[in-house]
Amino acid sequence: MYKLSDYDYHLPEDRIAQAPCPDRGGSRLLHLDRTSGTMAHYHFFDVQELLHPGDLLVVNNTRVIPARLVGTKKTGGRVEVLIIDYAGGMRHFKDTGLFQCQCLIRASRRPAPGSELTLGEGIRARVVSHEGRTSLVAFVDGQAFIRALQAQGQVPLPPYIRRTQADPEQNSRDKTDYQTVYAKDDGAVAAPTAGLHFTDDLLEGLKKKGIGRAEITLHVGYGTFVPVRVDDIRDHKIHSEYFTVSTDAADKINQTRKAGGRIVAVGTTSVRTLEFLADESGLIRPGTGQCNLYIYPGYAFRCVDAMITNFHLPKSTLLMLISAFYDTQRILAAYETAVAEGYRFFSYGDAMLID
Repeated sequence: MYKLSDYDYHLPEDRIAQAPCPDRGGSRLLHLDRTSGTMAHYHFFDVQELLHPGDLLVVNNTRVIPARLVGTKKTGGRVEVLIIDYAGGMRHFKDTGLFQCQCLIRASRRPAPGSELTLGEGIRARVVSHEGRTSLVAFVDGQAFIRALQAQGQVPLPPYIRRTQADPEQNSRDKTDYQTVYAKDDGAVAAPTAGLHFTDDLLEGLKKKGIGRAEITLHVGYGTFVPVRVDDIRDHKIHSEYFTVSTDAADKINQTRKAGGRIVAVGTTSVRTLEFLADESGLIRPGTGQCNLYIYPGYAFRCVDAMITNFHLPKSTLLMLISAFYDTQRILAAYETAVAEGYRFFSYGDAMLID
């Protein structure tokens, strides 16, 4: 249960989705019923029939920023900067007028502290310090930088989705495709991908059926891609991510629980946030802070009754989380079935409903 190898599975490379389903709601949906132990195949729009009146969808409304910038060092060498703490940079900007945050820098030789970088038209930056693999970078003229980032930054797609500069049309589509229809709050460097399957029409249909929706925010960070490098998963140090849960959202969640409705978390980011804030009775409190909850088998869920999620990488903390929610062997058996049935995996892939 605690060995990293317990969370491995074989995935043919052609099962990794490189683009989303043309119709978001038309992606496939694998339903796992924890009570009966059954497995069934649907399309995502069938979630309207699988959820019940009185259920509450809890979605993560974070918005992915175009966090990847390419430019040059003062020496003329190429440099690539990935902003990994936009929310922290915005807090610093509001306090000081300077946009400064943690970044990942890729270059033939990492620029030394004090080095100046040019990252596109009108974007100038200075390396402040290095902290392990990350670097603290200050961007000149914070307000102008925020505007320029939106115009010139590139979507930081996961490394298993391959893009080239030679395909600007696809890169442009990713700015829309790699975003949920309810995204509002800028700050994520990776999409809460379970939410990518929803359309406005589908959300309206769920509302008419009596299925509510509460929005929370957790800015998905680069740490979601960091692999587990220890043999005993209990020794892994989970990353932390900035979250906000409003009083209105907390009230909807608590009222649903008290009324006997189910809390249906959309995505592992929503699961982690809800469980981080839940008390022993499953009620949550509003708040803002850093979520560093690490969920793996043996964890006792307090708030979440069902979840919608995508298919996750082998040996990942996300696969451990859904294994904790159901059963490791049943999850791996479901993954094996999904591979055999031609399901598409990872960020742009198909979905699961576990209830």
